Amino acid sequence: MLSEDLPKIWYGGDYNPEQWDAATMEEDLRMFRLAGIDVVTINVFSWAKSQRDEHTFDFSWLDSIMNRLEQDHMRVCLATSTGAHPAWMAKKYPDILRVDYQGRQRKFGGRHNSCPNSPTYRTYSVMMAAKLAERYKDHPMLAAWHIANEYGGYCYCDRCEAEFRVWLEQRYGTLEKLNTAWNTAFWGHTFYAWDEIVVPNELSEEWGGNQTYFQGISLDYRRFQSDSLLACYQLEYEQLKKVTPNIPITTNMMGTYPELDYFKWAKYMDVISWDNYPTMDMPVSMTSMTHDLMRGLKSGQPFMLMEQTPSQQNWQAYNALKRPGVMRLWSYQAVAHGADTVMFFQLRRSIGACEKYHGAVIEHVGHEHTRVFRETAALGKELQQVGNALIDSRSRNRVAIMFDWENRWAVELSSGPSVALNYVDEVHKYYDALYQLNMGTDMISVEESLDAYDLVIAPVMYMLKPGFAKRIESFVARGGTFVTTFFSGIVNEHDLVTLGGYPGELRNVLGIWAEEIDALYPGQTNSIVFTQELGSLQGSYPCGILCDIIHAEHAEVLAEYGADFYRGTPALTRNYFGKGQAYYVASSPNDVFLQGLLKQLCTEQGIKPLLNTPSGVEVSERVKGNTSYLFVLNHNHDNMTIPWNDEPRHDILTGQTITSELSIAGRGVMILEGTLN
Repeated sequence: MLSEDLPKIWYGGDYNPEQWDAATMEEDLRMFRLAGIDVVTINVFSWAKSQRDEHTFDFSWLDSIMNRLEQDHMRVCLATSTGAHPAWMAKKYPDILRVDYQGRQRKFGGRHNSCPNSPTYRTYSVMMAAKLAERYKDHPMLAAWHIANEYGGYCYCDRCEAEFRVWLEQRYGTLEKLNTAWNTAFWGHTFYAWDEIVVPNELSEEWGGNQTYFQGISLDYRRFQSDSLLACYQLEYEQLKKVTPNIPITTNMMGTYPELDYFKWAKYMDVISWDNYPTMDMPVSMTSMTHDLMRGLKSGQPFMLMEQTPSQQNWQAYNALKRPGVMRLWSYQAVAHGADTVMFFQLRRSIGACEKYHGAVIEHVGHEHTRVFRETAALGKELQQVGNALIDSRSRNRVAIMFDWENRWAVELSSGPSVALNYVDEVHKYYDALYQLNMGTDMISVEESLDAYDLVIAPVMYMLKPGFAKRIESFVARGGTFVTTFFSGIVNEHDLVTLGGYPGELRNVLGIWAEEIDALYPGQTNSIVFTQELGSLQGSYPCGILCDIIHAEHAEVLAEYGADFYRGTPALTRNYFGKGQAYYVASSPNDVFLQGLLKQLCTEQGIKPLLNTPSGVEVSERVKGNTSYLFVLNHNHDNMTIPWNDEPRHDILTGQTITSELSIAGRGVMILEGTLN
């Protein structure tokens, strides 16, 4: 539970009272009460307001806000304000300024503009965290700490270059080991001194963002930059934890954001929080997958929905309004997948700069007589009614999909075989198939224990880390079902090819050998033709992007390619290994194929859908003790009717009891409470 003082789903969001006068804040607080808002995040970008030079700190403005919020019993998620350094700091200490990918040093401006290895940034950010902790450690409204904001962005300055060399020496110990790991014999890159190593950017090894001559160097630089930013977070974390050991600490993540290894970051966070900003045309299952990924960062622990917009975003190409009911629906979607908070950016719209058209609970008109406010207030009232029923409830899924940021970096940096290969998209294809089947799914790291699962899927597991293959063998041997795909088991953690045939260390458990990989052009397809029925799968299904040309060594061939010179070679195999089985999908098939395959594998393992529903009706489950909460979310515009053949359940939102038929309004939500069997 985030706080015993507020034992319910937190409701609120980012608030910037320093941008307004006292009278406006009073009016805001009146409307917050009307909306049921009980938590505000403040001080996110106020570093310059609190510190005007090296020695002058002024928190009187923040004292006034904290004390005024106390009068209304408004809890505070207090940010450390270190997401953007002040202008005076950039002017006096240029080491704080980042150098971009092209080698140009930035000037003051924007945000996320601090070099993570800058002594100035680290000194003053830690000082700010320490002063805030000491000042507000006993404040009764302090409910959580929010360090910086949406960490991201790399730096390529001389200091980062020097620290990269230190990081490499700690990682490899000797230049001999580094040269081996990077395969520097290629193109005469052998290093004889640590200071010969330079940052990989457009002045050296890379171009175009993710294209590189040396994958090992570029991969390690991404690890290093992620670690450097994490070190900045950890320095603030340690200061806050030292003074306020019982206050949860977080920083807001960004879903599948590519630049940081969130699984590594999660180890140093008390609670995961993230900002959910899907486009209006994003598949709903992608949003669900990202919620599940955020939940999976800390082994299924509930997370914070730190930001979402109540209406529209401002930074996308087309910033459509959320249609009536969608804000509520998407809020409950987050809760269904593990959120214990529903929070917005922002509570009142700014009047200037780049976020003035980003949606808010309080619009520019400044009163409560708007559609957005009415919807927000209705949701706030509903969350009060739900109370603590859902707090700290968990999932109990038996299916897991593996996701790995380092593997993603390696796939994206790979010099081939196809520019069309997108790691996140391939993972999502498998998640979407399970989503359409209403099979509850966890998103897990490659280090997560597999004991709770019967079916584990690892799409495009190009890079295998030490011990991974043995863990998969143990999982399958005890009776688990493992699925992996084309372009898997190719390299080790240094992006060096595992010799002896693809899929490398997975060859034993999969019982196959992949000889070649064919890259198909846009619009070009092959087909997967079944040689025997597998559940509902029979006949032919299109496939594309890549086609592994494989040989079955111990595996059974279930389907073959239907075209090209490798027609008749295996496209889908199954290998019995111990008490379990391992499947290899040699190409990227369509959704019909994946739904048919995963439905069959779930059936074999006795895994049943949470509920059988029409398309567009999402189902998810949270469990607390002996109580199951089944979320039914209708993403369709029209009402849907669903047969109900289970024990009667009680909808905690309406009080209705479901016995023989479930009728749900368009964009409606039901939370059905029942006792576990």
